[in-house]
Amino acid sequence: MPDLVYKHLNLHYSDTGHGETMLLIHGFLEELSMWKRVTAYFEPNFRVVSLDLLGHGKTGNLGYIHSMEAQAEMVKFLLDELQISKCIVIGHSMGGYVALALADLFPEMVSGLCLMNSSSREDSPEKKTNRDRGIKAVKQNHRTFIKMAIPNLFSADNRDVFPAKIKEITREALNMGPQGIIAALEGMKIRKDRFSVLKEINIPVLMILGRKDTALDFDQLLQEAESARAEKIIFGDGHMSYIENEEALIEGLSKWAPIKKP
Repeated sequence: MPDLVYKHLNLHYSDTGHGETMLLIHGFLEELSMWKRVTAYFEPNFRVVSLDLLGHGKTGNLGYIHSMEAQAEMVKFLLDELQISKCIVIGHSMGGYVALALADLFPEMVSGLCLMNSSSREDSPEKKTNRDRGIKAVKQNHRTFIKMAIPNLFSADNRDVFPAKIKEITREALNMGPQGIIAALEGMKIRKDRFSVLKEINIPVLMILGRKDTALDFDQLLQEAESARAEKIIFGDGHMSYIENEEALIEGLSKWAPIKKP
């Protein structure tokens, strides 16, 4: 699949299968390859589109801050280029922030929304401080930052269960330069609160939660899902549901996605 040129930078994406479109948006320090199993499962019945977000994978950097709005505008560009007017959107972690921005800015394009280990809420003051600490650490040594950050996204028990997966994700993330990492951290830090969007949007919404998610507060996320009257799937593990709960995740998505027809 040839890449596109977006604002003078390379935009890497995948487009496979036929039918209603399912758009998959990866998270921080990830790339579209994270969706391999999900894509393989759904492509017989869906057109499955995924992309590398700004500063991730094979997509270039747009500036010092990659806001969620800037990411969503690039997603909109891709959908327009592929002549896709409406799609189910599934976003993991930061990808969920981008998915919500897309639903906020271009609501006519989103027919269903899944936030996987993600939140509609803005960063707390404490979280913003941690983002700043992360930016400082990246500037000092971005490779050390990556090697420390990725294992911590898994529940403590699962770090010994998935060593090969942790190594694989780390190896892929090490291809990122510090600019892309910092721009994403800055973008997440300044993102707006979109709980009102989640609560008021008139489409099916699914939230996937991990009880041992180290990146998000489970109790707060549960309250968010219930207040928004979203469907929810709760796992007993960490932030990386697509690995820690792979089979159950695909089963849950398969029960949810086929009924979300426009």
